[in-house]
Amino acid sequence: MNDHTSSRSGGFRKSKAALFGSIAVMTILAACSVNYQAYFRPPQIPGASFMGVQSCEECHEEIVSGFDSATHAKLLADGNHAVNMGCEACHGPGSIHNDSGGEIGTIHNPQANPDTCYQCHLDVKGSFALAHAHPIGDQITCNDCHDPHYGSAIKGGGVASMREGETCVQCHQAQAGPFVFEHEATRDGCTTCHTPHGSPSEKMLKTSNQMLCLQCHFQQQTAPDVILIGGRNHASFVSRGTCWTAGCHESVHGSHVNSSLRY
Repeated sequence: MNDHTSSRSGGFRKSKAALFGSIAVMTILAACSVNYQAYFRPPQIPGASFMGVQSCEECHEEIVSGFDSATHAKLLADGNHAVNMGCEACHGPGSIHNDSGGEIGTIHNPQANPDTCYQCHLDVKGSFALAHAHPIGDQITCNDCHDPHYGSAIKGGGVASMREGETCVQCHQAQAGPFVFEHEATRDGCTTCHTPHGSPSEKMLKTSNQMLCLQCHFQQQTAPDVILIGGRNHASFVSRGTCWTAGCHESVHGSHVNSSLRY
C-alpha cells in the first residue's frame, strides 16, 4: 500500500469515527430533550395561564406559609425559566381556578390523580405495577402516607422512626401492638421488612424467604449440617419454608404469650 492510499484510508477512518461520534452526541441530546418534556412538564389545563404563588396565597394562606418547611420546597428553582413555578408546578395553571372563585374541577388535584407525582417518581410508579402492591387509586392516595405541603414528604422520615409505623398502622391496626413480647425490628419501622409501594414478594416483603430474617439474625455454621441461629441448630428447619411459614415464628410483629414469637 502506497503512502497516498494509506493517507486516504486513515482519513476515511477518522471521518467515520467523527460521524459516529456526532450521531452519539445527537442521540444523547435528543434523549435528554424527550425526557425533560415527558417527566417535568406541569399539568396542563386548557385555556388557563400561570398566575404565581401570590394568587394561590389569597385563599390558601396557611398552606403557602407552611410550604417553606416542606421537602418539595427544596425543588423550587430560580431564574427566568422558573417564573410562576410554585404551586402550579403540581396543580397546573391557576387562572381559571382563580377567576371562578376556587370552583372544583378547575385545578389539577394530585391527590385524586397520582400522574403528577409520577413525573418525578417514576420508580414508584413501577413499584405499583409489581405483583404485590398497595392499591393506589380509589382506595389509597399518595397523600395518605406523604405530606407534600409541610415538613418531610415521607411521614415519619428522618429521626422520627416511630412515626413511620404510626402511618402504617392507620390501616394495619392488627400489627400495631403493643405486645408483651415485641419484635425488635418494629422499633425501626415497617420498612425494615416491607417495601411500602410494591414488591415481587407476598406481603410486600423485601425478599420472599428466610434471607429476610437473616439480615438481622446472625447465622453461624460451626460444622457440617449445623446452622446456628440464636444459639440453636436450625439445619432441619430452614428447608421447611420461611421462618414465619414453617410453624416456628408465626407472630412476626409480636406476641402476647411466646418470647420466640411462635404464636
